[in-house]
Amino acid sequence: QPQLVESGGGLVQPGGSLRLSCEVHGLSLEHFAIGWFRQAPGKGREGVSCVSTESRTNYGGSVKGRFTISRDNAKNTVYLQMNSLNAEDTGVYYCASGWGPDLPFCTLHPGDGRYTNWGQGTQVTVSS
Repeated sequence: QPQLVESGGGLVQPGGSLRLSCEVHGLSLEHFAIGWFRQAPGKGREGVSCVSTESRTNYGGSVKGRFTISRDNAKNTVYLQMNSLNAEDTGVYYCASGWGPDLPFCTLHPGDGRYTNWGQGTQVTVSS
């Protein structure tokens, strides 16, 4: 059973940076698209960013220009570099994997059933 493990969350001041990691176990990352999603308290889950097997990327409007997604297939890990963080970025961040050929252009829809495996999430809190 594939397993996705997020890490790198924490408490950061507004304007600060964090780098999240999504380490994938039980599958070869090179064949999978990865999406990052987040859920703020009292809100639904929203798409943040994703990267296809061909390294095509997609970003949500609120994070474009501030967040950068990258993948290291050799390390079976996808990263999300988050800069210029603000309070609206607070939430639990999840990564999800989907079979690459099913997601040639990865999507940011959290309800997209092509994302078949999800991690447990890592908390990001932006506060002074």
